[in-house]
Amino acid sequence: MNSCRKPWHDTPEGLLLDKYMQTNRRHRCVLEKRLNVTGVYRSQHRVLMCISDHPNISQKELARMNDVTSATIAVTLKKLEKGGYISRTVDEKDNRFNQISVTEKGRQVVKDSRRIFAEVETAMFAGFSEEDFAVMGKLFDRVMENLDHYLEREDAKH
Repeated sequence: MNSCRKPWHDTPEGLLLDKYMQTNRRHRCVLEKRLNVTGVYRSQHRVLMCISDHPNISQKELARMNDVTSATIAVTLKKLEKGGYISRTVDEKDNRFNQISVTEKGRQVVKDSRRIFAEVETAMFAGFSEEDFAVMGKLFDRVMENLDHYLEREDAKH
């Protein structure tokens, strides 16, 4: 599957960035197709799995951990609750807070999702050696450090 658009720049950086973006889109597409059987949308999976890993987490903390607004989390929670994947009960100690928990239906989705994620990761990195993982990890670390430094310089200008 080749991209029909031309990379931003015909430079090594532009071509590599284009491959990275194509890989990201393809990975997202594969996950969406595979996760479709669960009945939960991709963005809802992150929140559902976060709740599963952090029982009784607050809505505010969920928003922070998922790097979204509290309003976005509220909408996602409403959809997950309506679908029967989570339940919310008012905290007995402080009625301003809800205790969010995963239902049995939600636990099954989490279990199925973890299996699907593992299958996709295994397929995605088939044939990679430990050395490949180490080199790729170091390269991504350098890219992230470069972006962090770039952001720091840009923030210092303003």
